[in-house]
Amino acid sequence: MTATGAFGLSSEARNLHWLLSNLVEEVPGARSVAVVSSDGLLLLSSDPARNAAAATTERPEGPRGSSADLATIVSGIGSLTLGAARLMDGGGVKQTMVAMQEGSVFVMSISDGSLLGVHATPDCDMSVVAYHMALFVGRAGHVLTPELRSELRKSMESAQ
Repeated sequence: MTATGAFGLSSEARNLHWLLSNLVEEVPGARSVAVVSSDGLLLLSSDPARNAAAATTERPEGPRGSSADLATIVSGIGSLTLGAARLMDGGGVKQTMVAMQEGSVFVMSISDGSLLGVHATPDCDMSVVAYHMALFVGRAGHVLTPELRSELRKSMESAQ
């Protein structure tokens, strides 16, 4: 059982929110960051509109490119690369990167099928993005328990 504090979140959930905010602030060019569960549900988001809505219980008007859209993309990329790795006997997927003319999307495995996704500007330093993602995964992976994932899902659902 975890103790809850401000906004009804446990200290572990608040720490993950802090780690996510830190990732966004520390990585130049990061546009949006999302943590997605193995079943494709958004667990954490850097989307200011969504986070503000969670605090005020208003439904956000998610623009194209919001964290909800990123969660869908991350889940799809994760599923596609996992299937490809199985077909090629490549083992587990550690990281996937998609470079586009107007930006990049990075996907990294966290634990138990959860994924971290970052949408970044086209001029971002890809090695810096990957480094900070690895730091997040290293810090968050061991605390992202089934109980905490359930708590995060409920907090995101209540924001809708």
